[in-house]
Amino acid sequence: MLKELYIENLVVIEKATIKFSGGFNVFTGETGAGKSILINGINAILGQRVSKDIVRTGAKKSVINALFDDIDQDVISLLNEIGIECDDDDSIVLEREITADGKSIARINGRAVTASSLREIGLKLVDIHGQHDNILLLDSAKHLEILDSFGGLEKDLSEYRALFKELQEISRNIKKLSQQSSQRDIRISYLKEVIEEISALKIESETEDDEIENEFNLANNAVSLLNSLRVSDSLLSGSDTENGVLDKLSTVKDVLEANSELFSDLEPLYKRLDSVIIETSDIRDELLRLSGRLDIDSNRFAYLTERRDELIKIKKKYGPSLKDVLTKLESFSDELLELSGVYDQIDKIAARRDELLKEVSKKAKELTRKRETAADEFTKSVVSELRFLNMERVELSVQFERGKLTSNGLEKAQFLISANPGEQPKPISKIASGGELSRIMLALKCVTAHKDNTPVMIFDEIDTGVSGKAAQRIGQKLKELSKNRQVLCVTHLSQIAAFSDTHFLIEKKISDNSASTSVTTLDFEARKAEIARIMSGEKITNATLKSAEDLLLSSKL
Repeated sequence: MLKELYIENLVVIEKATIKFSGGFNVFTGETGAGKSILINGINAILGQRVSKDIVRTGAKKSVINALFDDIDQDVISLLNEIGIECDDDDSIVLEREITADGKSIARINGRAVTASSLREIGLKLVDIHGQHDNILLLDSAKHLEILDSFGGLEKDLSEYRALFKELQEISRNIKKLSQQSSQRDIRISYLKEVIEEISALKIESETEDDEIENEFNLANNAVSLLNSLRVSDSLLSGSDTENGVLDKLSTVKDVLEANSELFSDLEPLYKRLDSVIIETSDIRDELLRLSGRLDIDSNRFAYLTERRDELIKIKKKYGPSLKDVLTKLESFSDELLELSGVYDQIDKIAARRDELLKEVSKKAKELTRKRETAADEFTKSVVSELRFLNMERVELSVQFERGKLTSNGLEKAQFLISANPGEQPKPISKIASGGELSRIMLALKCVTAHKDNTPVMIFDEIDTGVSGKAAQRIGQKLKELSKNRQVLCVTHLSQIAAFSDTHFLIEKKISDNSASTSVTTLDFEARKAEIARIMSGEKITNATLKSAEDLLLSSKL
């Protein structure tokens, strides 16, 4: 429960400490006294968005903190997740500071946390109902959410949404891949063409072009080279008509050797000539061998010419070097394999999509069935509550509109109501008055209360548009709710205030051109006076005091 609320410098509230009881707590006061400010303060410590305008004029900051005790295990587990421990008595303090320049600091048990963490904890501690909720009731888009909450279908819906989200993501992926298919096909066609063109050449190595070029140059100049070698051989070997160099050298050597006995200085010369003859003979033999190599086959030369042209062309297109060509062949082959695999990927994804579609459809149908079952119990429960709240001839139904699969399932839901006999049920937005909206919302809160573990319920202006017996029934219903949880209510009606366990008076006083609001806990006599004021206005008589006393006493019966 909310045990204590401390407010400092919040608009017109300079300082206020409010200690709550565990049952039904009400706040009353003149219009403009600051009751809405109190709700704004509670919203602030629950992590809701705040502005610097709520800081009291002239103050540096506004401070609001709230002490909750006897918190349940769900809240304790959530606190543990963010690294915060509770006191031994399972109590926590939520705090919010808002500075005059608009900065905000949130704390839990003195430890700084984000506003979102404060909000997450706050949602498990307090459920605030205000006039805004009545407006939301007019929005049929919220009706399915209310029905699912009543039916306890949040887990079913969460499981369905997880599958539906996966289905959406897969469908988007398939669509994206399919939209790219035209460009992909063009690319695949180009890659295949290039790969086929390069592969057809059967390039042996990245140096094949150099080897072909060398052999081609040799073959291309073979005729002139061969002639040169033959002339050289002829000069060395001689011919039928003329001795060659070798013969002439042999003749010179013989002459010198023959005369060496007469002239010994010739001996070393003819011996040197002998070496020259041997070396020259080797040169002649090598020339003959080389001449054999230059005997190029015409078919081989034609092949070299064609192969050289092929390699030059392919290098111009995909080079500049043959190594670049082979590298491109490898990278294009890898890319083709990857792009071709996309179609296999699409097939696999499409198969998963079809499987998911069946699962999602099945889950949606199960959700529909459970909603239909919940709708029957829901309408009976709400009608029962509304009849107690003085809408005795009311009829309520849930209209389902089937459609395609969405994140909410297969249907939309809208509450139809007939407030008077003979009237056809119509959307709430078309026929419900302000007072009826308040009672419908209270009825919804009552029927969902047993499915909601939120320990504190706050009602702001739940009495809008009601009076008399309807107001009394609202008071009774709030009192009934407070038996299982703590209820706080801001009201203008004496019939509701009379049912409270604890009654707070909110008063605004003006002095020295400055306004300040105070919050006071009323005893029985003070309650009589306040209820008499609510009943009759400024002029309080003994009769109104007696009526107020009777109302207070009767509400306790």
